[in-house]
Amino acid sequence: MKKVLALGSDHAGFELKDFLKKYLTEKGFEIIDFGTDSKKSVDYPDFAHPVAKAVNDNEIETGILICGSGNGVSIVANKYPNVRAALCWKEKLAELARKHNNANILTLPARFISSDEAIKIVDLFLSTSFEGERHQKRIDKIKIKVC
Repeated sequence: MKKVLALGSDHAGFELKDFLKKYLTEKGFEIIDFGTDSKKSVDYPDFAHPVAKAVNDNEIETGILICGSGNGVSIVANKYPNVRAALCWKEKLAELARKHNNANILTLPARFISSDEAIKIVDLFLSTSFEGERHQKRIDKIKIKVC
């Protein structure tokens, strides 16, 4: 059974998204591409929301979002209660995002990393398992309890 990944980007992340889509498809992943489809200027929330919603609603287990800094898409994705989006620009951040935070969306800063760095970050993010235990207790405290 193929692992399904959701991908989305704005115009600044389009080339890196396209590159990663090809790379991940060759590795056997099924990719659901939520756009954008060109370098024409667009608004990042229009592409971050569908990816985050799909992960939030358990339609897709894992997502990757890309914009220029990675911040915008991360902010949007983390509005969803079941999403833990992690902005990663180094391999160690990706590893810890999975091990300690059980991150389910990786956000990447297209203007600050190379394609080779992105591959290393994505590979580590996708291959690292959540450690659970003491970290699950912390994750359980993330959701806001409305009085």
